[in-house]
Amino acid sequence: MAGELAETSGRFSQFDRIVIPARKAMRQSLIYLIATVLAAAFMAPFFWTISSALKGPWEVIAYPPTLVPKEVRWQNFVDIWVRWPFATWTVNSIVVCVLAVIGQTASASVVAYGFARIRFPGREALFLVVLSTMMLPIQVTIIPLFLLYRQIGWLDTLLPLIVPHWFGGGAFFIFLLRQFFRTIPKDLDEAAEIDGCGKLGILWQVVVPLSKPALTTVVIFSFLFNWNEFFQPLFFLNSNDKYTLPLGLRFFQTFPTQGGEPKWHLLMAASTVITVPVVLLFFLGQRYFIQGVVMTGLKG
Repeated sequence: MAGELAETSGRFSQFDRIVIPARKAMRQSLIYLIATVLAAAFMAPFFWTISSALKGPWEVIAYPPTLVPKEVRWQNFVDIWVRWPFATWTVNSIVVCVLAVIGQTASASVVAYGFARIRFPGREALFLVVLSTMMLPIQVTIIPLFLLYRQIGWLDTLLPLIVPHWFGGGAFFIFLLRQFFRTIPKDLDEAAEIDGCGKLGILWQVVVPLSKPALTTVVIFSFLFNWNEFFQPLFFLNSNDKYTLPLGLRFFQTFPTQGGEPKWHLLMAASTVITVPVVLLFFLGQRYFIQGVVMTGLKG
């Protein structure tokens, strides 16, 4: 009897050693297969954009469509800089993004630190008011803003796209940084106060260096928003030399090229160029970005 039990146990052990790892391998293979298919589906528009950017003017609209260009035309990427003021639009977008990102990150850090670390009457109620502004779309406030900027002479300048970001940084960024700041032990603040640091000193010398993941997340989101912003420049900018890149792309849809050729290939080339900084920024800050999003919700 004991021998039969031992033999049966040995068979089950051998079964576990063979079947269970095989099941795990099949499950992982299925997961990788699904992830690969989904990644290919989501990346298909990006690959199509690159493919169209390398085609000729008539091949882009040919039917049936071709995935691989019959003749690779790198000249398309040269034409967008030569035929249109693409360099001017790029400089405008860089100026707006750099100054807006710095303003949003700095001002949101100060406001979030106040909500996270400083106790004052009505703090929670005021924080709820700040969060409630996230439900107010820009379309509701665009007309009052337009009238205000016209009154102070800011229309057709880059100031409406930069200056407002230096006053608070936005409710979403305030919320994100506040949640992260609350995960930092307050003992560090007390130690810094003993050493003679004031509130701003604690923020910039203690809290900010420990908040790189959250700050990187703010920088990435702020850059994406300002780099791709189309609605506000459409209202506030009138001159071609003041356009940012998203607004400049409209030129490839509205103005004909020489000879009446389709210009969708140039639009795709310009879109590819605009996408490159976004992709590079995400890959460079991917580790901090994921860490910041995960750690932000650890403490309420």
